[in-house]
Amino acid sequence: MGKIRRRLLAWFAVRKRDLPWRRTKDAYRIWLSEIMLQQTRVAAVVPYYKSFVARFPNVQALARARADAVLSHWGGLGYYSRARNLHRAAKEIVARHGGCFPREYDAALALPGVGRYTAAAVLSIAYGQRLAVLDGNVARVLARLGAVRGDLRAPALWRKLGATAQELLAPNAPGDWNQAMMELGATVCTPKSPRCGECPVAGWCRAQKLGIAGQLPAARTKPATVQMTLAAAVLMDPRGRTLLVRQTGGDGALFSRMWQFPALETTADAASKLAHHLREKFGVAAGGQMTPLKTARHAVTFREIRLEPFLIRVARLPRIGGARTPVLGRFGHLPISNATRKIAGAAIAQSAKPSCP
Repeated sequence: MGKIRRRLLAWFAVRKRDLPWRRTKDAYRIWLSEIMLQQTRVAAVVPYYKSFVARFPNVQALARARADAVLSHWGGLGYYSRARNLHRAAKEIVARHGGCFPREYDAALALPGVGRYTAAAVLSIAYGQRLAVLDGNVARVLARLGAVRGDLRAPALWRKLGATAQELLAPNAPGDWNQAMMELGATVCTPKSPRCGECPVAGWCRAQKLGIAGQLPAARTKPATVQMTLAAAVLMDPRGRTLLVRQTGGDGALFSRMWQFPALETTADAASKLAHHLREKFGVAAGGQMTPLKTARHAVTFREIRLEPFLIRVARLPRIGGARTPVLGRFGHLPISNATRKIAGAAIAQSAKPSCP
């Protein structure tokens, strides 16, 4: 076991990617990176990480910030519950742990948005604690090393992999070992077409010896994709201002419960249904003033969404309690989702066109 540890750690020391969160032992920044990396590619995370750290350089700054400011700086990264939990956890760290990410495993697990993987990653990398991580990349490496078949996410098998990860953990370099395992899974032992010839531990890999590395792990059954259409109204007054609202129901969730244009889910006849929605909920008589805008595609987890927006010019925006009326496209620090950005882009492009031939 010592030889495989030495081989993988030596490979990691030479081949690891130069990532900003690997240049620090600051638990806050390591924690932030782990949250951002959940369900998001490294290349997409790097610019957001740098921007976020520049605005919130430590946990105290994050805890003091308003929720809207946090969401605004997260805007575009997606899965916004991560940002909300990060903010809540920062407040708890300041209030209960003296502004330091807790060193105790159970205390870390008690923080909003922190699960077993995140707790083990932060505590091992920042504090050198002997806790092995287990995520999709690490599980795939372990499954191939041991030629493990079956659904890796099945509870019993996942626990077995967790025990194996803990046994393999390099006791004198737990943080580097965990990062090396994750790096191996992300760059060499990839889901498809693993590059076994480049693997530093191929000599210990049972799947490679059996010629089945490309067949493991077994493919997981994904939920069926749901197709849906959202009709959205971009109201615009003569001064170029528009109406943004916050919805807490189903349609609000599709916009990550952030500031959005009035919208509703529809299956057909989007224009008439949207006009009815505007009249009933906002007192706006759209009539024949609805200009169709360029449609766009948007994905949220298992949903494939067709965004069908309309530009509606009004003499006066409705007065809605709690709503915002920024100039179209000048949203400042208001947190908006990518779907709202796409709709706004279509409206800006249309409004820039000359009104006469």
